[in-house]
Amino acid sequence: MNLYEKYQKEIAPELQKEMGVKSVMAVPRIIKVVINVGLKEAKDDKKVLDFVSAQLAVITGQKAKVCHAKKSIAGFKLGKGQPIGMMVTLRGKRAFAFLEKLFAIVFPRVRDFNGVSLDSFDGCGNYNTGINEQIVFPEIDFGKIDRTRGLEITIVTDAKNDEKAKMLLVKLGMPFKK
Repeated sequence: MNLYEKYQKEIAPELQKEMGVKSVMAVPRIIKVVINVGLKEAKDDKKVLDFVSAQLAVITGQKAKVCHAKKSIAGFKLGKGQPIGMMVTLRGKRAFAFLEKLFAIVFPRVRDFNGVSLDSFDGCGNYNTGINEQIVFPEIDFGKIDRTRGLEITIVTDAKNDEKAKMLLVKLGMPFKK
């Protein structure tokens, strides 16, 4: 049973009892998972976009979107409209499949991993975390990467506060620090 089915059959009813809500529809859900990579070198080298796009497609199973600068910043030598990053938004079963892989395979492969921080909630029930190297994903072939890059992962829930979101993520298997 995958994480999506487990959420629907086991986790949501458990959370309903623990939170004391009348309907299972009032239980917090994962809305989307956003994977973001900042690419400062993309403004000079367009091949970087192709490399990172291919890596994100392999990791997530979905094509990445190029993010462009909204305004010019002279201090960064950045012009409006230049590419500065890439992102992928996962929803539904793909989001749950990614989270399952993240919790069970990727986090244990991170060097000196003791769990994710409890301080990374945003106050509205969403969680942000980062990974320093994309090579911890099993799909990435170490011989084919041009350089290691970090990525940011944002888990967006419909929970109204951080406590409810934490309860949801703990039930899903997120390895928080003790």
